[in-house]
Amino acid sequence: MTLARIRGIDIVWLAFLTAIGALVLTEQEPSLWEWLALAALGVLQIVEGHLGWTATPRSAILPTAAKLGLCYLLVWQTGGIESSYYLIFVLPIISAASIFGPWGTVVVTTGTAALYLSLVLILVDGYYVPEDGQRELATRVLFFLAIAVLVNRFASENRWKTESLSKANEELSEAQAEVRRSERLAALGQLSAGLAHEIRNPLGVIQASAELLSKNVSQENAVVHEVAGFISSEVLRTNQLVTRFLDFARPAQAHREMADLNEVAKSAVSQAQESIRNENSQVSVQVTLGAVPLLPLDVTIIESCVLNLLLNARDAMPDGGTISVETGVEHRSAWLVVRDEGYGIPADSLEEIFNPFFTTKANGVGLGLAMVSKFVDSHGGRVQVESQPGQGTTFRISLPLAAAV
Repeated sequence: MTLARIRGIDIVWLAFLTAIGALVLTEQEPSLWEWLALAALGVLQIVEGHLGWTATPRSAILPTAAKLGLCYLLVWQTGGIESSYYLIFVLPIISAASIFGPWGTVVVTTGTAALYLSLVLILVDGYYVPEDGQRELATRVLFFLAIAVLVNRFASENRWKTESLSKANEELSEAQAEVRRSERLAALGQLSAGLAHEIRNPLGVIQASAELLSKNVSQENAVVHEVAGFISSEVLRTNQLVTRFLDFARPAQAHREMADLNEVAKSAVSQAQESIRNENSQVSVQVTLGAVPLLPLDVTIIESCVLNLLLNARDAMPDGGTISVETGVEHRSAWLVVRDEGYGIPADSLEEIFNPFFTTKANGVGLGLAMVSKFVDSHGGRVQVESQPGQGTTFRISLPLAAAV
């Protein structure tokens, strides 16, 4: 532990111990055990946070028990039940109340009170605790409990606020990412529309020229006919790509009707399985459908989204594996999950995968996931992705229920 890592509370704690040590020096016969207990408590209190002993309730059990033992030793060696150090028992109580839940706090506080009261049993024979002394002991024990309750309540509220703030920050980050993605989609959509229109005109001229060439050349000239065929097929492929650009550039106008998300998933899975069989792939699809009410969906659009995710999952497992498809309802949304066991997506690419023209496939265009995101957005839903390289990827589509639209 370096000085740079010492916290402000550590300095306060050291100052407190220094002051206690100065008082010990004023005693006529300072106790060695008193010094050792104070020093051990100081070291334990400072290092436990730096070593992560208070990170979880489980890891805090031993440090808390050690504090109780040291406090007991200190009070026992300095007068027992009449020791001026009895308030040192508040230290493990506060530590426990800050880390443990209500029941853990009750257990530690009860144990502390029992340890303190046990000092009465080891007094010399004939020692009598008068009635006002009994009231004093009861008052001290009740204050132990009051301190534990107050600190535990404060710590619980603080943890709840921290968790709420963390969740709000996470939701804000996701919302900002979606806004940035929407802005990029809008700009790139306009660019795609302009380029697509400009490309289609020369494509038409090339196609017509290829057909004219093929018609005006004798059948014996096989090379020319073969080249003309290549030109026509490549023009057709490019024209299909341009059509996809235009589909992406057009505003997504969903024609929704009440439909069954499970039936949409079944249809997409059926098409994906047909594609898997045609390619002799070793990929299997496992479907688990929950109880989902009818939703306002454009069946064609959502089915194409699910199919796109399924085909991506297939491509991510060239050596085979299992694709899991699940549906269900959570809060005011229905969800559909597509999970694969493929090679995963690098962390630095997760935010980019929904951008148009971003792809990791050798023959990919990079419009599939962009269109999935756009179409789901048009339904008021959202697409989330989780991935670990080498462990697979999970896509989750959330769609609002009818009452939430």
